[in-house]
Amino acid sequence: MSSTKDSTEDQIDTSEVGGLEEIVPEPLMPVWKRIELVQQFRETHGNTYVTVLEALTAIVLAAGYLWWAYIYFIADNAVTI
Repeated sequence: MSSTKDSTEDQIDTSEVGGLEEIVPEPLMPVWKRIELVQQFRETHGNTYVTVLEALTAIVLAAGYLWWAYIYFIADNAVTI
């Protein structure tokens, strides 16, 4: 049974298959082009892109935690409501 399934899949020609631009309506094409640019950027710079975003996220989270700790421990006496 698997040989029949394999032979059926081998008969399908996928060389001329296009992307979603064939089914995206014309008014949404500018948005689709932007999505394609983002995907192309991710394919080109995938690992570097993720590493930089992780580093930026870690810096922002650490800065936020330090600011919270400063307000909680040090500036607590200065703030009166």
